[in-house]
Amino acid sequence: MEPHWDDLKVFLAVAREESLSGAGRLLKLDPATVGRRIARLESALDVELFVKSPQGYALTGPGELLLGQGEQAEQAIRGAADVLAGPGERMSGQIRIGAPDGCANYLLPQICAAIAGENPDLEIQVVALPRVVNLSRREADMAIGVSAPTARQLLVEKITDYRLHLVAARDYLLRAAPIEAVADLRGHRMIGYIPDMIFDAELDYLGEFGVERVALASNSVPVQLRLASQGAGLCVAHDFALPSHPPLRKVLHSRVSLTRSFYLVRHRGDQRSARLNRFAAALCEALRAEVARLESLT
Repeated sequence: MEPHWDDLKVFLAVAREESLSGAGRLLKLDPATVGRRIARLESALDVELFVKSPQGYALTGPGELLLGQGEQAEQAIRGAADVLAGPGERMSGQIRIGAPDGCANYLLPQICAAIAGENPDLEIQVVALPRVVNLSRREADMAIGVSAPTARQLLVEKITDYRLHLVAARDYLLRAAPIEAVADLRGHRMIGYIPDMIFDAELDYLGEFGVERVALASNSVPVQLRLASQGAGLCVAHDFALPSHPPLRKVLHSRVSLTRSFYLVRHRGDQRSARLNRFAAALCEALRAEVARLESLT
């Protein structure tokens, strides 16, 4: 029996989601149908592709081999679609970007709106997650990260640096004890990430100042800044976010300053896609410009 090409798409979804139900949601198929398609593919290839358990579907050795070949076929089909579409003046189709929520909330809306305005047939999806976006599971076509991954199958490009400062609401500073040195922070309420939900060491801002206790915490940057805007305490904020929170003022700005970087992360095989290359170039250029514009306002 010859394998069906459509079953390879189902196989890739199960491999990435590690379950029939997850693959079904992705493909808009019921789990039973997904299971039958996997069984048909295994029968056609005469190999077991998954080890099934209550914890999910794990790839076998032959499954791992097929995953690599299947992803190459997937990338080839995407590349062929780009070639057949032609270079054109405008981009089209769907592109999904994953990003940490600070970037997704304060930078990507205006950037994506501008790119979409110039490309009416382009559908842009922004996935804002308080964790690293998993490109190997195709959660997104590309991702913006705050550190550079080292996996060989990924293409990494530094986009730009950005700055962060300690901030508090003006009314909080008027009623709280004076802050003239880093040591004075011990007498103030600190707002930051939930410690066990910091998904990247680059986000452990308060740890750099020796702060051991966070009085108010959230895994969301906008929530942290809104807490600070309400006068609840001090937090570390991206300079590019401050124009969206007028009550906030920099504290110890000449002594407490952090620099971090944004990186664009893509599947290495996708660099053959002219469409994704054009979008990546437009995204990086716009992100650099928008970070510089917003930081100049603070």
